[in-house]
Amino acid sequence: MASRTDLVEELMSRFPQVPREAVIKEDLLRGGLAFDDSALTDNEHGDVKPKSYFIFSFDHRTLPELGTAALRRPPEEIVLTGGPYELRRTVVSVRTNPGSPYRVRTDGDGRLRLFLDDRPIADVGLPPMPAYYRHTLANGKSVMEVAPTIQWGYLIYLTAFRVCQYFGAKEECQYCDINHNWRQHKQAGRPYTGVKPVDEVLEALEIIDRHDTDRASQAYTLTGGSITSQVGGLAEADFYGQYARAIEERFPGRWIGKVVAQALPRADVQRFHDYGIRIYHPNYEVWDKRLFELYCPGKERYVGREEWHRRILDSAEVFGPRNVIPNFVAGIEMAAPHGFSSVDEAIDSTAEGLRYFMSRGIAPRFTTWCPEPTTPLGRANPGGAPLEYHVRLLEVYRATMDANGLSSPPGYGPAGPGRAVFSVSSFMDTLPSAQS
Repeated sequence: MASRTDLVEELMSRFPQVPREAVIKEDLLRGGLAFDDSALTDNEHGDVKPKSYFIFSFDHRTLPELGTAALRRPPEEIVLTGGPYELRRTVVSVRTNPGSPYRVRTDGDGRLRLFLDDRPIADVGLPPMPAYYRHTLANGKSVMEVAPTIQWGYLIYLTAFRVCQYFGAKEECQYCDINHNWRQHKQAGRPYTGVKPVDEVLEALEIIDRHDTDRASQAYTLTGGSITSQVGGLAEADFYGQYARAIEERFPGRWIGKVVAQALPRADVQRFHDYGIRIYHPNYEVWDKRLFELYCPGKERYVGREEWHRRILDSAEVFGPRNVIPNFVAGIEMAAPHGFSSVDEAIDSTAEGLRYFMSRGIAPRFTTWCPEPTTPLGRANPGGAPLEYHVRLLEVYRATMDANGLSSPPGYGPAGPGRAVFSVSSFMDTLPSAQS
């Protein structure tokens, strides 16, 4: 049987136009990595920034199954350099999998390395504990709990509502573990605020603004579960919009304001813009009509695929096409039992969606699917999608952008191999840098 190393190197050879950094990054994101105990953090009391579990678990095991990694968290992200593939600086979101062939541990010289099939393939850098994580709010809550940062400090991730009102087997997206992630943190006794008060968010941002002297944080994302009725007496646009309005009033222009929400009617989208949001992410999740209906049953029931797409196009008239950036979950196209059985079919379908939006000036982005074990698709597909799918997607993504004269989207930091900080997929690592 071929090893994982054989698979990775075969794909590097077949697709030389895809940066080799992206091939390894996609493999880590789709399948996770393991940590020796010596490579774990001391949570908020150490020198390494710990994983914040900012919205989903992004793990291949539940907390009780992670062992020491559930008590001493892994780092939020790692950065890879060097090794036999001469990797340029590559930031990767941590998705823990004790059974992964990738393992982070020290070598014989005491250096932290990434091993694949027990062979060192990269040096590993860990994110330093930011100064603002050393401080707490007046009520004792940590900044990490209220306003964690990801993407090597570039993005403040404000999950204002940590559960989703698409609830149960007939409504929840079949790949999403937001509701279980909420439950597992509460069951473990961890602090995990369900609805974050606006004043706490502002206080946390005040601490970040004061101590982020290098101005590493450049954007914030407001997000959380979908709201089909109300939260605190507010529908979705006004619930998330209240945070944007308060942030922009207190910190005008300090950060790029982004919101991840449902594809809402144009009047609601206009309110997001009026509240100060500048980038809108109405995620369409998966392109294929049949798969959308099967894998996103709540979104199909409440909005419907065709209406969802129409609203995305309408929102471009409010924000401008460049500032509408819907996400899709790369890999669920191939998820059993209903997904495409061949990589060719899956890529053709995904490419059709990319052409649909990019020909209208809207550049989607994607998150590499992590098959979390408490989700229906994760249980049925513990290995995720084939690595070949992810590598070919990077190829077709860039080609479609080039064909439509589009450049890297705003609000994601620098593009290009060795420069990108977007950590949950490799699309920014694959796009050309502004310097090239």
